Amino acid sequence: MITKNEIDSFIEKIPPAPNALKETMRLLSAGELIRAAKIAEGDLALKSYLKHIVNKPIYGFKNEVSDISQIFGILGVSLSQQSVHNYMVTLLSPKKWTLFKLNSKLFYELQANLSKKWEIILNNLGIDDKNIYASISLLPASILVTEALFAQKKDDINLLRTTKALDYNTVLFRLCGVTLFDICEMIAKKWEMDDSISQIVQAASGVKHSSDENINNLGKWMHLLLFYELSKPQFIEAGLNDFVDFQVEYVGDIYDDFALLMGIQ
Repeated sequence: MITKNEIDSFIEKIPPAPNALKETMRLLSAGELIRAAKIAEGDLALKSYLKHIVNKPIYGFKNEVSDISQIFGILGVSLSQQSVHNYMVTLLSPKKWTLFKLNSKLFYELQANLSKKWEIILNNLGIDDKNIYASISLLPASILVTEALFAQKKDDINLLRTTKALDYNTVLFRLCGVTLFDICEMIAKKWEMDDSISQIVQAASGVKHSSDENINNLGKWMHLLLFYELSKPQFIEAGLNDFVDFQVEYVGDIYDDFALLMGIQ
């Protein structure tokens, strides 16, 4: 039902990072927050997105933050870069969702929740690496990929899943031999993200383990975080709880630490 050519065509339609975004990312990487903010100010869509994300309750700001230099200053280099990567992902977002019961507001909420909690996890692990911070942005991208590839074949996909009780990732693999995480890796490469991002996201699938112990451990934390967030009522209602099969044995050695960190009773 879905050919490799369709996937290649979809990947080709993904826009590369615009020059303004590339320059913003370059300046952030160099720690030039003020100069990066001046460039970002010129991209009205990026400016609007950053204001919308940063003022969500999970970030805990009592007063609205609207100035981009203030936003970058508060977030710091790593989280600012992560937020720009999240914005790049939204460039793939459909005007109207068909497969999942989502909209821009709910999708942005998912991005914000994953980003903030990934920060908590990395702080707990003592990791301060801008590339690793950015890796979380590819998980929402896989949701967008699923929506785009399956939207026109919704009835067929739902029938297949009902008959065989398959998650969306397994359906895609059976239909065309690649996973959602493979496609996310393609997106990461097109956007010239660091190779470590692709490796961590692949490990987060729970089935493609890394030989690098550190990357594999991060994959476990990301795998748990994905399922923790997608188990929230609003995302269950949106249909995201059947997104990927939960690999219980894969994360068993860190589950208690994760539950403690997230305050799970």
